[in-house]
Amino acid sequence: FSAEQRAEEGGDAERRLIGERIEAAATPQELFRLSELHSLNSNQASLLIAQLSRLAAEKHLETEGIVQDERFGQLFAIVDAQVSQVWNNTLVKLLRSLYALGLDGGRREVQSIEHEVLWRLRRLGFRQLAALAELLALRQGKDSKLLGEVIRKLELRWTELEGTRTVVLLMAKVGHVSPALMDRLEDKALELAEHFGPDDIRRIALALAYQNRRSVPLLRALSYHLLQKHSELGLAVLLDLIFAYGKLNFHQPQVFQKIAGELQPHVATMTPLEVTRCVRSFALLKWLNLPLFEAIAQYTLDNCKEVSVPQLCSIIVSFARLNFQPSANEDFFSMVHERLQGQLASVEAPLLVAVVWALCVLQQAGAPYLRHVLAPAFHARLPGDSSPKAQSLRLKLLQINAAARLESPGYAGPFLPAELLGAQGPGAEKATPLQSGLREALAGLLAGGDNGRFDVPTVYGWNIDAEMLLDRENRPLPLTGFVAPHLLRSEGTSPLPPGARRVAFLRWEFPSFSNRSKELLGRCAMARRHVQAAGFLLVDVS
Repeated sequence: FSAEQRAEEGGDAERRLIGERIEAAATPQELFRLSELHSLNSNQASLLIAQLSRLAAEKHLETEGIVQDERFGQLFAIVDAQVSQVWNNTLVKLLRSLYALGLDGGRREVQSIEHEVLWRLRRLGFRQLAALAELLALRQGKDSKLLGEVIRKLELRWTELEGTRTVVLLMAKVGHVSPALMDRLEDKALELAEHFGPDDIRRIALALAYQNRRSVPLLRALSYHLLQKHSELGLAVLLDLIFAYGKLNFHQPQVFQKIAGELQPHVATMTPLEVTRCVRSFALLKWLNLPLFEAIAQYTLDNCKEVSVPQLCSIIVSFARLNFQPSANEDFFSMVHERLQGQLASVEAPLLVAVVWALCVLQQAGAPYLRHVLAPAFHARLPGDSSPKAQSLRLKLLQINAAARLESPGYAGPFLPAELLGAQGPGAEKATPLQSGLREALAGLLAGGDNGRFDVPTVYGWNIDAEMLLDRENRPLPLTGFVAPHLLRSEGTSPLPPGARRVAFLRWEFPSFSNRSKELLGRCAMARRHVQAAGFLLVDVS
């Protein structure tokens, strides 16, 4: 062989040796000694910096001491002087390492490396672009110029996308930056749905939930393969899946049944936070699985000291949304009252309103709860703006006030003042098909326009879909002349004729809800109780 060839082979052997020693180094000092023993080129210096970053992360080392070492500055100078000779893959690793080591993004050398990455984007492979996009989305956010260019390259080259890992990574880490890219990723995920494992499905579902993207075809495909191919799921997968379905309000009864059945054996070993997440997600989905909820109620009883007051409140609210009464009802609520006694003043006002409302739904709200939230000093602290959250709080207060008047005979006050009884917020903007059908059906029955009311807001916090007044012969009577205690301002003063009855129509309209029982949803159950307690003859419409 020629002298030139022997020199080249000797150089390759030395490069391999240096690379092996860099990978084998176990401490930053070993790496710094290597930099002193060998004359490194910019690519080797970049690999050494990447290894320093990896060791610092694995061994939880202080990065400040590494960055301030004089030898680190020398390595950085080598890279900066010959950055154009750093290999593509190493360049991406180098940028990641510099961010991990906490170097200031405004430093000239860091900006020089970012600029080099920007110039090389067309020469990077798709996976390198994906890794770079993940890094920049985490470190720099949506306003990064470099991230914007990387996203554009990914959008143009999306046909090169292959492999489930890259799809999942981009959806979870980068999809929120570019809706157009996320559309492509959803299409690709739909193609690859049968190849996803349980953890892939979990990460995709969470990505859709966090971005509030209700991609029905993709969710259906993931649900199908989840049922067909994956017999047992881990606890983390189960909790994240039911959270994602709840966040997106996506109903798949077979999936819910599978998740509930597999969660039940885990309940006894779950943490209070996991139990709270679980029960809240099922409540959002309006899905009651009795064995699972009984297990959660028993867990709360057995671990009452470990469950914090806010977590206990969240569990009670979830039970109320589904009108769930534990079989050990007396023991459970005795524990609840004991835990909440003396803690009402320390609970945040919105959460306290929610938990007292929940106790009213479950018919467990005693006088101390009612007095606390109906006191003028308490409801004066609540926000008075027109935000949805503030309107929801006011509506719950109206319903608590109604429960105090209609379902608590021993309660003597305080009650909400008259000026708050009409604060229900705006009504429905457009009548639903069921409401329109009800109006058409009643139009022929009511002889005149004064004989009926529609979409009636009451002082109890519930809207009556239709109201009419019948005499003892079941003939319609005009509503305007008679006293109406359920309205904020009554249109008449005359008492009802002997034998006359008020009739209220309440609709039941949950097309995606599998169980049609009116007793299942707590707020519907309480509305029906209050309307009947106010003296109405109730007619359910569905």
